[in-house]
Amino acid sequence: MRRGFRLNFEPVKILTDSQIEAIHRASLDVLEKTGVKFESERALKLLEQNGCMVHYDEKIARMPPSLVEECIRKTPSSFSVKARNPKNDLRIGGNTLYFMSSAGARYTDVETGEVRMATMEENDQAVLISDALDTIDFFPSYTPYFEIDGVPPVMLCPTSLASRIRYTSKASRGAQATDTYIFETQLAQAVDMQLVGVCEAAAPLSYPEDAINAAFEYAGAGFPIYIAAGSVMGGSAPVTAAGATISNNVELLAVVVLIQCISSGIGICANDFVTPMDMQSGGFLFGAMGVNLHQMAFNQLWSGVYRIPTVNTGAAFSNSKLIDYQSGYEKTHTAMASALSGANIIVLHGGVTAELAYNPILSIINDDVANIIGRTIEGFEVNDETMAVELIEEVGPVPGTFLNKTHTRVNWKKEYFVPEVADRLSYQEWLQQGRKSAIDLARERMKEILESHHPDPITPAQDRDIEKILEDARKHYRKKGLM
Repeated sequence: MRRGFRLNFEPVKILTDSQIEAIHRASLDVLEKTGVKFESERALKLLEQNGCMVHYDEKIARMPPSLVEECIRKTPSSFSVKARNPKNDLRIGGNTLYFMSSAGARYTDVETGEVRMATMEENDQAVLISDALDTIDFFPSYTPYFEIDGVPPVMLCPTSLASRIRYTSKASRGAQATDTYIFETQLAQAVDMQLVGVCEAAAPLSYPEDAINAAFEYAGAGFPIYIAAGSVMGGSAPVTAAGATISNNVELLAVVVLIQCISSGIGICANDFVTPMDMQSGGFLFGAMGVNLHQMAFNQLWSGVYRIPTVNTGAAFSNSKLIDYQSGYEKTHTAMASALSGANIIVLHGGVTAELAYNPILSIINDDVANIIGRTIEGFEVNDETMAVELIEEVGPVPGTFLNKTHTRVNWKKEYFVPEVADRLSYQEWLQQGRKSAIDLARERMKEILESHHPDPITPAQDRDIEKILEDARKHYRKKGLM
């Protein structure tokens, strides 16, 4: 099982207990009085059977507070995920932090920021590189690229999962679009792994039929489920952090109720991907300060009060079009706020600009960022060995030195993190060795990984099963007129 990082101090709280209670009560009021739209008669019938007030013409379910709170209690505070290799199994929840790879529609050029569609080879290479990075524990669906040259859109998600099965043995999330959950479930079962299924809202306050069908499919397979909404502050949610928190809360609590009605006790992780809108342009403000505030409140409520594991996606993307200083600070400050406030999963590695682009070189740089954040939340030990009082007395005042002491040699690597691609040379050494930047060093590490890293292989029989499932998917989509 993957260890991840441990938050070894109390999570940072951004709201008072009374503010948290006010948001929770307001969320219950909206669920009871306004309700949530479910574009599925099967879901509406199930909710009605469990005590919801259902209006079939409007497809609205209104939920009594007692049912909502009962379903919160039924949701476990942690759950396990079976990866293709047991060494990569996850235990999501508690004080454990994992990192998830980001994604992007297209491949971005490191130098110019120009984007183009990735090839299948580039997609497979990017997965292999992520497999080699220690801090990537988990993959989302359709990653690393939303588009792959020569792959029909309806085949993207199963094709992407097949690539992740072949080039990494780490855990993955499923997808929900256009029946893809059917084939993704089969692909996972073919190699004896679990997916974390997915069910995503259509903000405000609505769940499309594909999302609901995916929840039924994944729950039926015994897979835990990743729930998400992804509203925009000022667009599909109120512009205020408090209002957006309530709107997002309502959407996620509604599907917690549905999922617990489908399969009581099933594991759920709740994703926060609420983004402010730039009111001058209408664009999304990825990496903005408002993302931090919302995610910190979300973690305090869901991890701290509901005891349901959380995912934060705010650090997945930047507004910068390049791998540059802006990209670095926008992704890092957002991820650090998430980690300090108790997120269980942070989406970070590789996403460049909005959801438009991805580059594996940024994933390699973000591996250092994730290690720094992880080491920060683990803090440091305070004991007789680390306080080193006797050693301080032995060395004494100037001209004493600790450089030649066994204590220094034994402990320095435990205390410090040595990044893989940061420049730490003296200025003269840097000049002599070619003036290399972090991007240059990451490019060298990428070359080394592609030449030497070998992921855990699947068997020939498993490979044949994957190809058969992909062909079944193609036949399915051709029959529906989608290919």
